[in-house]
Amino acid sequence: MTAPLTGGNARVKEARKLHRRSVRSERRCFLADGPKAIEGALATPGRVREVFATPAAAQQHAALLGGVPVTLVDDRAMAGLSDSVNPAGVVAVCDFLDVPLAGALDGRLVALCADVRDPGNAGTVIRTADAAGAAGVVLAGDAVDLYNPKTIRASVGSAFHLPVALERDPAAAVRAAREAGLTVLAADGGGEVDLFSADELLARPTAWLFGNEAWGLPDELAALADHRVSIPIAGRAESLNLATAAAVCLYASARAMMAG
Repeated sequence: MTAPLTGGNARVKEARKLHRRSVRSERRCFLADGPKAIEGALATPGRVREVFATPAAAQQHAALLGGVPVTLVDDRAMAGLSDSVNPAGVVAVCDFLDVPLAGALDGRLVALCADVRDPGNAGTVIRTADAAGAAGVVLAGDAVDLYNPKTIRASVGSAFHLPVALERDPAAAVRAAREAGLTVLAADGGGEVDLFSADELLARPTAWLFGNEAWGLPDELAALADHRVSIPIAGRAESLNLATAAAVCLYASARAMMAG
């Protein structure tokens, strides 16, 4: 049996460089960390370029990795490849997965995220959209990198399950959604439409527009939406965080669409 590669190995060093966004962009590939992410990546033939695993993880996840060539690395090498505090012991180098904007707007329910900066939030919105049966997600504007290891990990494999598009101009994403036949609903605490009284509206093909975690949606962007929708707050909380608000809105639409 070949000895596991160490952190000084050239292949390990090259893979480790993918922690830098500039290198990811240049090479059009990224690191998928953990068995859930790799399971999602392996669902698309040709997506995975290389898998690194510790001997213990290779044995533990033998069923998952059975048909894939695996490069064994020692624990220290894995610690350098993984972004996790407690590495699962398996990391894959994968090709980029984002699609053109139109590819994420082809369906009845879509999430448009404008200037979302936190990778945990972005990944959680992708995961929630997947769970709610959405057709796609758009990360627009000055958004967090889809391929940040924290974003991929927070999506728990969902980044591989549904189309995700990247668009520099949030306004262009909103216009494209409307041109695709979607009603754009801006999640806005001051919105004129009450989410709990909007079933008829929610049953339409919809693109939900969510803003930045700290300052929400700029007025000029929210004005491009067909309606501004507020989530009722029954208690004394000032507001809901982005990921929670997205979950409430996406599931409200999913329920209304199923009922209709």
